Amino acid sequence: MDFRVLQTFMIAATTENFHQTAEALFIAQPTVSQHIRQLEKELGIELFERVGKRVRLTAAGKRYLPHAKALLEQWHHGIEDLQAWRQGYREKLNLAVSPIIARARLSHLLRRYTKLYPDVDLAIKIADSVEIGPLVQSGQADLGLTRMVPGEFQLATYLLYEDPVVFAVPSNGGDMEAPLPDWEMELQSKRLLTHNHPGYWDELLLVLRQRGLSLRTMAVSQVDITKRFIEEGLGVSFLPRTAVSRDLFENRFIELPTPGLVLPKVASYVVMPKGGISDTAQNFVEILHSLYAPMPPVVISGRS
Repeated sequence: MDFRVLQTFMIAATTENFHQTAEALFIAQPTVSQHIRQLEKELGIELFERVGKRVRLTAAGKRYLPHAKALLEQWHHGIEDLQAWRQGYREKLNLAVSPIIARARLSHLLRRYTKLYPDVDLAIKIADSVEIGPLVQSGQADLGLTRMVPGEFQLATYLLYEDPVVFAVPSNGGDMEAPLPDWEMELQSKRLLTHNHPGYWDELLLVLRQRGLSLRTMAVSQVDITKRFIEEGLGVSFLPRTAVSRDLFENRFIELPTPGLVLPKVASYVVMPKGGISDTAQNFVEILHSLYAPMPPVVISGRS
């Protein structure tokens, strides 16, 4: 199998245009047609049909497309693995990490790990916490560092550390003498930016409304965008301290005390397959344990 032919098929299936495929691959259009004919001959079936000046996949082409994609991915992974081996890497560790943990803790962890294990090829996938459990369960990641307990039964979850939530509001312009505003007034006079972090928003909103506070809310799915909106004076929010510690230090916005309101804590976890992990992954877990002992297991009620 000529993988250049498979690549041509993949691009053609996406563009549905042999001329655009040729431009994307920097080859002549007759070469595109030749590649497609060669693949169709090997498979013994037509993969494209012409529709005016364009082409489209036949039913057979649509059925073969995911197989072609898998073959190409395997080929590329093989090349990457061989190149890593030539560069001196002997093992590989795939990590899936939530954005907040990546910004707050990951560089410190990686410095420790790479110093002790320089022959390990590291791959880091930054993903939302809700995606990390499935990535580990499917084998796309050896370990996950997440801000929520995954729902997959085949995974083991261990607590790393807890993080207090703080009330972040726009800066007062650097005037250290100015009195802090009342937190309830800030909540009712500015828009509350919500659901930027998993785990605590629904319960927190219920508590706030039970206090009789009139809230105008706007859901913003990313912490970074929430922080930018706060800095621009577009709203206020309750965020984990590790996510805003640098912003608070640089006076981009301020942490406002909330007397009478007990704010929640959020936790960070390491997630791994229950069936065991490689020595490479275990070495990373040992570094985590040296920093965040005792790392108790998370037991979810209703599970054996």
